[in-house]
Amino acid sequence: MALLAAVTSPLPKDQIIFEPIVEGGALVANIGPLGTVRGSIEHKPTSDQISVYVVHEGDTLSQIAEMFNVTVNTIKWGNDLSSNTLQVGQTLVILPIPGVKHTVVRGDTPASIAKKYKGDIDEIMAYNDLKKDQSLIIGSTVIIPDGEISTLSPSYVAASSASNLKEYKGYYIRPVASGVKTQGLHGHNAIDIGAPVGTPIVAAASGEVIISRTGGWNGGYGNYVVIKHSNGTQTLYAHNSVNYVSAGDWVEQGETIAAIGVSGKVTGPHIHFEIRGAKNPF
Repeated sequence: MALLAAVTSPLPKDQIIFEPIVEGGALVANIGPLGTVRGSIEHKPTSDQISVYVVHEGDTLSQIAEMFNVTVNTIKWGNDLSSNTLQVGQTLVILPIPGVKHTVVRGDTPASIAKKYKGDIDEIMAYNDLKKDQSLIIGSTVIIPDGEISTLSPSYVAASSASNLKEYKGYYIRPVASGVKTQGLHGHNAIDIGAPVGTPIVAAASGEVIISRTGGWNGGYGNYVVIKHSNGTQTLYAHNSVNYVSAGDWVEQGETIAAIGVSGKVTGPHIHFEIRGAKNPF
């Protein structure tokens, strides 16, 4: 296999996904922290795109996290890892997760932090490996996935707000023919569409399936599919009851790829549909 050269990040320094989680972009080189070429980065994303990494001998979670400029917990949380042990050939999904970094002060609890940043207490507990009724250590750091703060500052800058995203009119179709939008733009440029379990989910545009995960929490997505499109964007379809496609498959626009379900973090059957790298027209 040909060796790949390090890639310089195309992002300006001020394009940072909420300083807390990803500082300076969510990717970049396939050269390991020790200066040697590590596992291949099969899909090099922009700041908000999902990446796939194959573990090679000698890799550690901390080295991989440094390569992608994310935290170790980001990788563990997105891959349902209970330990730091990796296997050669193992495929890791790198989910650039926006959020807020909070330094614990006296009186803080997971519940109070969740309320302050409009986060989800269960996600905060899971992401930070916190146990029920565990006291927080003053001065320690807690990450709030998809957390929000009311005032932007130089250290809290969205890498790609909806207003800055490119618009591709007519490029994407609605991923379900029926159903009702139950939540507007949130998270990674996503919408939620409620529909009965088993409702077909179709590819919003033609492209290559780069991820098809089933079983597990998977960062709250449950069963999900990610498709890479020719315009450089990605679409993600989450909480599925079943995935009908596998990584490496080519799918045409309108082709059935999955079915509505209740896997992962849900309160009812729906699809969580993201467009990464372009405006979500729905």
